[in-house]
Amino acid sequence: MGEEFIKEFIDQALYRISENTSKLTACLDELEETEIWKRPNEKSNSVGNIILHLCGNIRQYAISSLGNKKDVRERDKEFSADGGYAKSELIKKLIATVEEAKSIIENINSNELLRKRQVQGYFHSGIGIIIHVTEHYSYHTGQIIFWVKLLKNKDMGFYAGIDLNVKNENK
Repeated sequence: MGEEFIKEFIDQALYRISENTSKLTACLDELEETEIWKRPNEKSNSVGNIILHLCGNIRQYAISSLGNKKDVRERDKEFSADGGYAKSELIKKLIATVEEAKSIIENINSNELLRKRQVQGYFHSGIGIIIHVTEHYSYHTGQIIFWVKLLKNKDMGFYAGIDLNVKNENK
């Protein structure tokens, strides 16, 4: 695996993870404390639950598995919580978790990228874990964005000032 490819892969994953963190903090800034733990219905999770779930998942996959640290995740508690954290605490917890994971991802070597390990009962290479963390984080970021748009009837403006209709130039 070429070093240039590895660097590009890592840089792109870190970029997407950082982009999602910015989007989530903007969404949380829009919500009142009471809205953080509001569930749209009994089968859905609150924003607070999703943030706890993201922290647990990122910790288990990136920090524990890639970082070779003890797996301390208690997944069921992420979904059963109905409070316990203020909005500011959730933001701090998310940012701290993401920054720790980014540091591990940024410093991973090619052997660890290829090494298979078991996480949550599945076997993944380091590449697979980074893809999972990035994709899972994006998936739940989209859920929170959708929920905030529903609650606030507001365009979050993430692409304001960018012409997304520009056509590709094939060379």
